[in-house]
Amino acid sequence: MSQPPTDVAALDTDTGLARDDYALERVPPAARYGWTTIAVQRFGLLSALSQFLLGATLGMGMGFWQAVLAVTLGAAILELVAIALGIAGMREGLSTSLLARWAGFGRYGSGLVGLVIAVCLLGWFGVQSAVLAQGVSALLGGSPAWIWAIVGGLAITAIVVHGFAGMAWTAWITVPAFLALAGWAIAVELAQRPLGELLTSAPAGPPMSLAQGATLVAGGFIVGAVISPDMCRFNRSAADVVKQTVIGISLGEYVLALVGVLLAHALRTGDVVTIVTTTSGTVGVLVLVSATFKTNDWNLYAASLGVTNTLHTAFGVRAGRAAVTVALGVVGTALAALGIADHLVGFLVLLGVAIPPIAGIMVAEYFVVRTWRPDLEATRERGELPAHAPGWAPAALVIWVLSALAGHFLAWGIPALNALLAAFVLYAAAGRLGLTGPKPRS
Repeated sequence: MSQPPTDVAALDTDTGLARDDYALERVPPAARYGWTTIAVQRFGLLSALSQFLLGATLGMGMGFWQAVLAVTLGAAILELVAIALGIAGMREGLSTSLLARWAGFGRYGSGLVGLVIAVCLLGWFGVQSAVLAQGVSALLGGSPAWIWAIVGGLAITAIVVHGFAGMAWTAWITVPAFLALAGWAIAVELAQRPLGELLTSAPAGPPMSLAQGATLVAGGFIVGAVISPDMCRFNRSAADVVKQTVIGISLGEYVLALVGVLLAHALRTGDVVTIVTTTSGTVGVLVLVSATFKTNDWNLYAASLGVTNTLHTAFGVRAGRAAVTVALGVVGTALAALGIADHLVGFLVLLGVAIPPIAGIMVAEYFVVRTWRPDLEATRERGELPAHAPGWAPAALVIWVLSALAGHFLAWGIPALNALLAAFVLYAAAGRLGLTGPKPRS
C-alpha cells in the first residue's frame, strides 16, 4: 500500500493556482480513477483524530457492546447516504453543491447548500487542527498550541491548493502510516489489560444513551457522506462507488472508533491527545500529524468546492478553486487558533440534525421525483451542463428547515435518521403533489 497506483501518478500534472478540479463542470471520463485510489481517499477521511475522538467520547459514556450497537446504527446511516449520493455524483460527474442545482435545491438553493456545508467543514478543519496542535504542543513543549494550529492549518492549505492529485499522493503515504499507529496503540496499551475486562468494564464518564451515541457517529461523518459526490465524481462505475464506500466507512467506523472506545476504557479518559501520546509517544504523534493532514485536506477541499459554487450562483463570479482554498484555509486556521475544539460535542450533535436533510432531499429528487434529472441525462454524453437550472426551489428549502427541526425536537429515535427520513419522505410527497417544479420531460 506504500506505492500509489499508476492512475495517481499519471494525474500528477498540477498547474498551481490555475487548477480548479472541475469545480463548475462535469469530470470527463479521461480524468476518472480506479476504485482503490478513491477507497484510500474515503478511508483517509476517517483515518485520523476524528474517529479516535468519537470512539473515546463513546467509551466515556457507554459500555463496549452498547458502543458497538451505536457504531452499527450510525455507520448504516452513513453508508446508505454515501452510496446513494455517490452514485449520483459518479453518473453526473458533479460535485455535491453543483449537483444540488438539479437535485432539488435549484441554482440559488444550491449556493446556500454549498455555503452551509462549507461552514460545517471549516468547523471540522478548525477542530482537527486545534486538537492536533494541542498534541504537538504537549509533546514538544515551549511553543503554545495556537502556533502549531497556524503551522498545521497553513501546511494543509498548501496541499489542497494542488488539488485532487496532490491529495491522492498524500493519502497513499499517510493512510498506511495511520494504520501502523492504530496497530501500535492496540499492541502497547490494550495488551497491558485483559481484553475481557475492557469489554465488560463500566464507562468512566456520565452515561450516554444509544440515540446520543448513534447520532454522534452519524453526525461526526454525516458531512463526509453528504459530500460523497465531491469524491465519487472521479469514479468510473456504480460498483466502484459501493466497494469503496463499504470498505472505507466500515473499516473507519468499526476498527478505529471501537479502538478509541477500548482505549478510553483502558485509560479512563476521553482526551484523545492523551490516549495517543500515552500509547505511542513521539513516533505516534508524528504519524498522527500526517494522518490529520489526510483527513483535514478533504474538509478544506470540499469546502472550497462549495464556496466556489456559492460565489458562482450568488454573484456570477467564476472564482478559482485554488484561490478560494487559500482564503478558506486562512479562516479555518484562525478558527483552530481560537480554540473551537472546546465545543466539539455540541458541534457534532448540531451536524447530526442540520446536514442529513440535504442528503434526503437530493436522494429523493434524483432517484424518486426526477423533476430535473432528464435535463442532466440529456447533456451527460456531451459532457456539458444543462443550459438552464431552476432559480429558487421553495419546496426544498421549506422541507430542509422542517426536517432539521424534526431531527432536533423529536424525543424518540435517532435525530440524524429522523431528519434524513423526514426530508426524503416530505420531498417525495411534494414531488407527487407537483410542488417541486415542472413535470419531467419525456
